Amino acid sequence: MKWLDKAPSNIALIKYMGKIDASVNLPTNASISYTLNELLSFVELEATDAGQDSWQAIARDDCDLLALSDTGQQRFIKHLNFLKQQFNYQGHFIIRSGNNFPANCGLASSAASFAALTRVACTALAELTQRELPKITKMAQLSRKGSGSSCRSFYSPWCLWREDTVETVELPYPELLHQVVVVGAAAKEVATSAAHLRVPSSSLFNGRIARAEARLDNLLTAFEQQDWRQAYHITWQEFWDMHALFETAEPPFGYFTADTFAVLEQMRRVWQDHKDGPLVTMDAGPNVHLLWRPDQQALAQQTRQQLKEHYHVL
Repeated sequence: MKWLDKAPSNIALIKYMGKIDASVNLPTNASISYTLNELLSFVELEATDAGQDSWQAIARDDCDLLALSDTGQQRFIKHLNFLKQQFNYQGHFIIRSGNNFPANCGLASSAASFAALTRVACTALAELTQRELPKITKMAQLSRKGSGSSCRSFYSPWCLWREDTVETVELPYPELLHQVVVVGAAAKEVATSAAHLRVPSSSLFNGRIARAEARLDNLLTAFEQQDWRQAYHITWQEFWDMHALFETAEPPFGYFTADTFAVLEQMRRVWQDHKDGPLVTMDAGPNVHLLWRPDQQALAQQTRQQLKEHYHVL
C-alpha cells in the first residue's frame, strides 16, 4: 500500500527566531508568511514488513534526487514515529521524499517536507486505523512538532502564527509573483534549528521580540493601506535584523555571500530607478526572495532577465 502527498514552502516576512519551548517549537514572537505554492515537497509512504521505518529519495521527473544526511533521515523518521503514536499504530513504512527546489539552503525545504510528511502520514494512518482524518488545524499543530515553520505551510496565501495558534489572514494582496534568486544551493553549515538555539546569545536579542511584534503590526497596517513602499521598508529591515542576530551570536555565524550582497544592491537600485519594486526578504540562508504585485509583472520579468545573466532564478 502506498500514499503520496505534497506541501508548499513558505517565506516569512516577519520572522520568528528563537523559541519559548524548543521541545514543541513554540516561537518567541508572532510571524507572518506568504505560501510559495510553486516550491513543493513530495512525500510517499509505502507500508513494509521490514520491522523498522526507513527513508529513501523519491524518484520523480519534477524532483531532483535528494541527498539527506543521516541526521536528516532520523529527524524525518522520528516525526513519523511521533505521528504513529497519535494513531496508536505499530506498523512500519518506507518514506520517500524530495523537492522540486534546492534543499537545506534557506528555502524552507524543511517546512515543506515536514508538512508533506504530516499530511501523507495522517492520511495513511487514518485509513489503516479506520479513524477520522484530522482537521487542518490539528495537522498543522502536529507538523509543528517536527518543524516549527511547517505549520504555516497548511495555510494560503497568508499565514499568521502566534504561539500555538496558526491561521489564514486576509490581506489586500491575495496573489503575488514570487522569485527566488539562488546564489547558493549548497547545504548550510549551520542549520536553522541550530540557529534558533544560538541567537539568544546575541546582545541584539534583547529587544528582538518587541521589534518583531512592532514590525508585524506595522506591516499589517501597511498592507491594509496598500502602502507597498512602506511594506518594502519593513520587510527589508526585518531580514537584516534577523541576520544581524546570526552575526553577533556567540560564536558568530552567517549566510551572506558576495553574490547575496550584489543581489540586494541590485534590488535597491530597482527601487531607486523605478520608485517601485519587490518586497525583498531572506530566510536563514544566502538566497534572496522577491515578491511582486501582479501589476508589476513587466518590471518583474525585466528584473528576472537581468538576474538570470548571473544567477539561477526560480
